[in-house]
Amino acid sequence: MSTTSGLHDHLGYWLRRLSDEVHSRFEAELDRHGVTVSQWGVMVGVFHGHGTTKAVAAHMDIDPGAVSRLVDRLMAKGLIRREPDPASRRIVRLVLTDEGQALVPLLAEIADRNDAHYFGSLDAAQRQQLEAWIRRLVGEVHPAPEDDNS
Repeated sequence: MSTTSGLHDHLGYWLRRLSDEVHSRFEAELDRHGVTVSQWGVMVGVFHGHGTTKAVAAHMDIDPGAVSRLVDRLMAKGLIRREPDPASRRIVRLVLTDEGQALVPLLAEIADRNDAHYFGSLDAAQRQQLEAWIRRLVGEVHPAPEDDNS
């Protein structure tokens, strides 16, 4: 009998399986509205006040170039636009169009339902503990403020 660990012995395997399932189900729901998970991340970030490519990139923890490409796609869909910042000519603000502004709450409800589907069996304390462990494991030692709904 081998003492070599197997695939199912690794937490990384189970985390990837869970992540893949959560993401795939959410992606399929968002696709009905013509939006990807990454595009939703940009939209919800702008909705909650992250109004520049740099701010969205920091909030999503992705490259600003990737955000710019996502914004280009969202612009082509008529969901977001770029506007000059009146306070500084060097800054370009990201602004949701009326259609984008109306779509974000609907997409957030889909995200909430998706979370409930996968994590609804956890009570509030268990869910907070799971989030704390995940944040710790990915290196984020400062939890988000309680009133931060972004």
